[in-house]
Amino acid sequence: MKHILSPLRAVILTLAMLTPIPALAGSINQFVGSYLGQADVVLDGETKGRTIRVDMVPKDDGFQLTWTSTSYRDDGDIRESTNEIDFVPSARDNIYGSAMKTNIFGKQVPLDPLKGQPFVWARFEEETFSVFSLAITEGGEYELQEYHRTLADGGLDLLFRSVKNGVPQREITAFLARE
Repeated sequence: MKHILSPLRAVILTLAMLTPIPALAGSINQFVGSYLGQADVVLDGETKGRTIRVDMVPKDDGFQLTWTSTSYRDDGDIRESTNEIDFVPSARDNIYGSAMKTNIFGKQVPLDPLKGQPFVWARFEEETFSVFSLAITEGGEYELQEYHRTLADGGLDLLFRSVKNGVPQREITAFLARE
């Protein structure tokens, strides 16, 4: 009987190793791609147009996320801001840490919010991929930005929120079409 169980165990172990973990592998893959959309942003009582682009690509055992926001001003001035962050798996399912600097051991790690740098992490939850950015101000207050991207027919529904010391500051919604 032992002779039958050993090969059977080997086959089961091999199949388990070759089978992707659905909660992890599927979550990233369904969001991989490029997305583009428009949003109206209200600043100081005025509505301004903004173009938003999001690109997600697999990288090593994690992924790279790039997002660009282009603002159009009344005077014709165009301002573009681009952020690119690599994310690596954490010890917790579906939560990824940012890999924004290299520590003394050569490992990619997040930045330090106590040094005025943003602490960034990502989470996959069902049909929504969220990125959070926490910053601690010089005065010790906090600012949190949330980017929630939910799968929708033909792209993503984006919900951006910023909160300062528990008080909502801004909320932006947009549809980003898959390119």
